[in-house]
Amino acid sequence: MGNSKSGALSKEILEELQLNTKFTEQELSTWYQSFLKECPSGRITRQEFQTIYSKFFPEADPKAYAQHVFRSFDANSDGTLDFKEYVIALHMTSVGKTNQKLEWAFSLYDVDGNGTISKNEVLEIVSAIFKMISPEDAKCLPEDENTPEKRAEKIWGFFGKKDDDKLTEKDFIEGTLANKEILRLIQFEPQKVKEKLKEKKP
Repeated sequence: MGNSKSGALSKEILEELQLNTKFTEQELSTWYQSFLKECPSGRITRQEFQTIYSKFFPEADPKAYAQHVFRSFDANSDGTLDFKEYVIALHMTSVGKTNQKLEWAFSLYDVDGNGTISKNEVLEIVSAIFKMISPEDAKCLPEDENTPEKRAEKIWGFFGKKDDDKLTEKDFIEGTLANKEILRLIQFEPQKVKEKLKEKKP
């Protein structure tokens, strides 16, 4: 009864995911089926992840951002995401607690994985975010944050750091919790993503 290796999620993984996320058994099983449809091998490669991501942004270029997101989700750094990594990533970025989301954001911005963020790393991620902003939306951005350089400068300024300083995870989370402006500036407007996700649902 649906316990064949190919079609069902193992009981252990199911229980672990229910414990670590807010998703129900039903949701997890449904996602697992569609995950297998997209990725019959049970793993998503960086390329496949970019393709899935691109479907949400037909009028933009999310490749660079998708690569960074993939890197931050690939917990064991093996170049693929299994279903567990995929679901935990989904959970953290959509319904996770603020602290969890900020821990994830820190790992997203820590491009070289050395445990601190430099101003250049902020610029790299912000530049990737800008490639996803449509020209129409870009016109509506305030003057002091309408280029990747200006936005990175503004973020760095809020943390009160010199150009060659580094941000630790603690600095990053505390600074962002203390200043809602930083939170807005470091993320791609998730509202748009949520609207697109809604549109995609059958």
